[in-house]
Amino acid sequence: MKRDLRPEIRQLQAVVRDFVRDVVEPVAHVIEEEDRIPEEVVEQAKELGLFGLSIPEKYGGLGLNMTEKCLLLEELGKTHNGFTSLIGAHTGIGTVGIVEMGTKEQRERFLPKMATGEWIGAFALSEPEAGSHAANLRTRAERRGDRYVLNGMKHFITNGPEAHVITVMASTDPSKGAKGITSFLVEGDFPGFSRGPADVKMGLRGSHTCQLYFEDCEVPVANRLGEEGEGYVNALKILANGRASLAARCLGSCEKLLELSLDYAMQRKQFGRPIFENQAIQHMLADMYVEIETLRSMLYRVTFMVDEGKKVIKEAAAVKLYASEVYNRIADRAVQIFGGMGYMRELPVERFYRDARITRIYEGTSEIQRNIIAAQLKKEYVR
Repeated sequence: MKRDLRPEIRQLQAVVRDFVRDVVEPVAHVIEEEDRIPEEVVEQAKELGLFGLSIPEKYGGLGLNMTEKCLLLEELGKTHNGFTSLIGAHTGIGTVGIVEMGTKEQRERFLPKMATGEWIGAFALSEPEAGSHAANLRTRAERRGDRYVLNGMKHFITNGPEAHVITVMASTDPSKGAKGITSFLVEGDFPGFSRGPADVKMGLRGSHTCQLYFEDCEVPVANRLGEEGEGYVNALKILANGRASLAARCLGSCEKLLELSLDYAMQRKQFGRPIFENQAIQHMLADMYVEIETLRSMLYRVTFMVDEGKKVIKEAAAVKLYASEVYNRIADRAVQIFGGMGYMRELPVERFYRDARITRIYEGTSEIQRNIIAAQLKKEYVR
């Protein structure tokens, strides 16, 4: 794969790797303790173009394909997951809908500011009664002349407190179930739109989520993304892209955990020798390596398919499922290798362990990914 990369991508990958090591990681404790990403880190991320990874160059982005984008997200996954989530949610589910399905006017209006990070993007599908079951949406959108009026709420929305542009799924025809869902681009200053306080979570400090409220929120028809009734299909396309991106971030975190675990196993001594000499430790490290390399092969097979324009609903669900489960297993092994120190907040493995848990839930739970895979297998089944 590396032989096929453009030289500038190799250079950018190295730049991002240095940025992670020299800029983000030294302030990881600040992100964790203060639940905020230092402004100077965000500004440097903007200067590197990290908010415009897959936004076309004509709109000020880097114009990366899926493989190239995931290579950079893999590097970002090696540091604080809260910072990575801010970038990942924005460049994935926060902007991909506008890039792939937006009108010329929508792209020209939104993408230049989103590419620079001046405007942050978010994606709002989940509701208290419609997380995994999208057809059960309670948020309604009623057409009134040249506007839609939205009423309802969303919850657990990543980047919700900061977002300027939110891709919102609402039902325009409840009688049609999933086929009655339409997507809209809601801007942060629209009358009738408000946000709840930031959620207090187990992990992902610095990455903020909240509830979003729509009370007679007027959205111009010009801000409808696609046609009426296309929202559910739009959501599937957006989430498929996001799931591959999330898998790349998980891969980077797994690589970092293996690096930390191997270094600790070589340095930590018990009974007069490094704990690496214990076969139990060697086997855990070997299993971590095998799962990482399996995930890497699986991920970049999916990204190649995306870049070739192939349908990847099943494959994206599979790689998200595998990546999140592997990340949790590797985080658990890392804590075990570190022993009591792995449970201490002074070392990063404890943070990775907490942050890993959400990956099996958000952007579709592991159980929902299995449902998607099974549904696609049924469609493909030929006797």
